[in-house]
Amino acid sequence: MSEANLTLGGHGAGVSESPPFAIPTKKLAMWLFIIADAMTFAAMLIAYGFLRNATPNWPTPFQFSPSIVNVMVMTFILVSSSLTMLIAVRAAKAGDKRRAFTWILFTALGGAIFALLHIHEWVGMIEEGARLFQNPWGTGLFGAAFFSVTGLHLLHVTCGVVALVVVGLRYERGRYNADDIEITGLYWHFVDIVWMFVVPLVYLLSIAR
Repeated sequence: MSEANLTLGGHGAGVSESPPFAIPTKKLAMWLFIIADAMTFAAMLIAYGFLRNATPNWPTPFQFSPSIVNVMVMTFILVSSSLTMLIAVRAAKAGDKRRAFTWILFTALGGAIFALLHIHEWVGMIEEGARLFQNPWGTGLFGAAFFSVTGLHLLHVTCGVVALVVVGLRYERGRYNADDIEITGLYWHFVDIVWMFVVPLVYLLSIAR
């Protein structure tokens, strides 16, 4: 009986030291953040769709060229950055620190280019008269909805670029390991997936006719 209790006790002690759901604590924290953030984006996109359908004079200001072409380029860059992030994670897990760091920097560069193209688009729309609560095309709610949705995503991309550079540098100096690269990659892939919902709802449904 005592041996059985000892065995159970030792087994229980081992279980208690395991991270919840057998997932490393940092990865679990990132997944919980992604779930919460996904609900935030979902709420904003649902609100955007409701406003668009409930407003008769919702603007359709996006011409195929240059607006949709620019969005296609931005999408290609962001999807490509997911690929470079995947390569970085695989290199880190294989122990190739130099290759992993190089591909992390490529990912960060892609994110920075995406952000610059997005800001360029904003500047063009502002020059045409788009504001938070007014624009020359229709209801003023368009500006508030458009800048809120795309602005929140742009904020996430910018934070992701900063995180990639910081984590990459610390990984290159030996302070972080492959798990930290993978966790950062989870965030970056999430940002890319969100953009796949923003493009059709915000841009493709508002192409000028």
